[in-house]
Amino acid sequence: MAEKGITRRSAIQGMGAIGAAALAGGCATTGVGRKMRAVGVGRPARPRDWREQIVRRVAETPLVDSHEHLLEEDNRLKRVGDKSKLDDWSYIMDHYLDSDLLTAGMPRKDHERFFAPGADPMEKWRLVEPWWPAVRQTGYGQAVAIALRELYGVDDLNAQTVGRVQEQYAALIRPGFYKKVLVDTAGIDSCQVNSLQRPFTESRQPELLLQDISFIGMHMGPNLDTYAPTAGIEVRNLADWHKVIDWWFEKYGPYAVAVKSQAAYSRDVDFAAVPAADAAPVMKRVLEKDPVSAEERKKLEDHLFWYCVGKATAHGLPVKIHTGYYAGQNRMPLDVVAKNPGSASRVLRHAIEKSPETRFVLMHIGYPYYEDMIALAKQYTNCCLDMCWAWIINPAASVQFLKHYLVTAPANKVLTFGGDYIPVEPVVGHAALARNGIARALIDLVDEGWLTVDAALGLVEGVMCGNGRTIFRLEEKKRAVKTAPWIA
Repeated sequence: MAEKGITRRSAIQGMGAIGAAALAGGCATTGVGRKMRAVGVGRPARPRDWREQIVRRVAETPLVDSHEHLLEEDNRLKRVGDKSKLDDWSYIMDHYLDSDLLTAGMPRKDHERFFAPGADPMEKWRLVEPWWPAVRQTGYGQAVAIALRELYGVDDLNAQTVGRVQEQYAALIRPGFYKKVLVDTAGIDSCQVNSLQRPFTESRQPELLLQDISFIGMHMGPNLDTYAPTAGIEVRNLADWHKVIDWWFEKYGPYAVAVKSQAAYSRDVDFAAVPAADAAPVMKRVLEKDPVSAEERKKLEDHLFWYCVGKATAHGLPVKIHTGYYAGQNRMPLDVVAKNPGSASRVLRHAIEKSPETRFVLMHIGYPYYEDMIALAKQYTNCCLDMCWAWIINPAASVQFLKHYLVTAPANKVLTFGGDYIPVEPVVGHAALARNGIARALIDLVDEGWLTVDAALGLVEGVMCGNGRTIFRLEEKKRAVKTAPWIA
């Protein structure tokens, strides 16, 4: 039995057709390959079971989960029996796969009915049945299908099995089910949660659900109503808003693992250095609800971004920035997304000059512009890349990203998993896709002669959990949250 409840058998099964082919097959030796070995450039001898060794090592290694939006377990338990909240088997499709269903052509009225609270869960199959074959092979669909198998024992979602899915969905949701899903089934060491409900969640499971400070509303807007009342500070000018930001970092900085902004959904990430003297007049007009131009708004946002980055650095917190693909549908401006790597490079360069100890974590591999992101990680000492979300956006491209990354940039600056989900159940499927992809990437690199077997095996612990533990100081943070004031 492997660690975290994952057996060698289930790991190999989870590799699917790709893994089976890798374990069973091998590359034919070409004439060029024979000649290379003759002059001492070829591959060293490999054990016959080297592919299986890589699969096993990946299966047995826990994952540090660097990014989730999970609700607190107590909040999920409160949904049970609440007819105003979605709480049936369709809920596990309600994040990300819901978008694929719409882009596949599911009518909006059927989509709304499928995800409506209180609707008959058995009737919902008829609504999704025409569209399931079109989305089940996408990363979003595969994550759900794997979760159905691993959590509910259902290999194929259809009219005959949907009743069991609903029964098992309801049976799973009991106190402690987050640990069962995340640790026992998915093999996850810990999660980092970026709450969508509040800037920082005082989690009741603080060592499992470690928390980011969400600073998007500190520098975008800014969002006075969310941050100022909790801090108990009346905001009359920019200096007062700085005090609000200071309050949040002083209160939660010791317990947070990072800070995170998804400002890239509404603007370019070209944050320029703007002094307080230039931002203060704009803040005054914002507070007085006077008109502010787009240029002025950017000036204020840029100043506040760097102010928050400074506070994060003072507390030793990495700065997570969304890059790349947009969630949802019919709203992704690729011309803006394409600028992310270039804009991020200027941010990284400015930080190197002014605050070299600041560490940035660029999220989601900048998909689909991931080659440019690899160039940033290779060039900039303050840049890490995070594969959170990537495995379900495009699992095949994510394999290529990891292969290219590992032969290009330092291996200690990549994070290979973050489920990025609100519901906890699909994290199981996403983790399985990540393990499959990590093993596939390493097997390919060995098979193609870029890595030795020992080198590939030696990379596993770092890229799956070691990097995350170091970058986010997880052991220190776990000790801190044990004595957090909201736990007593």
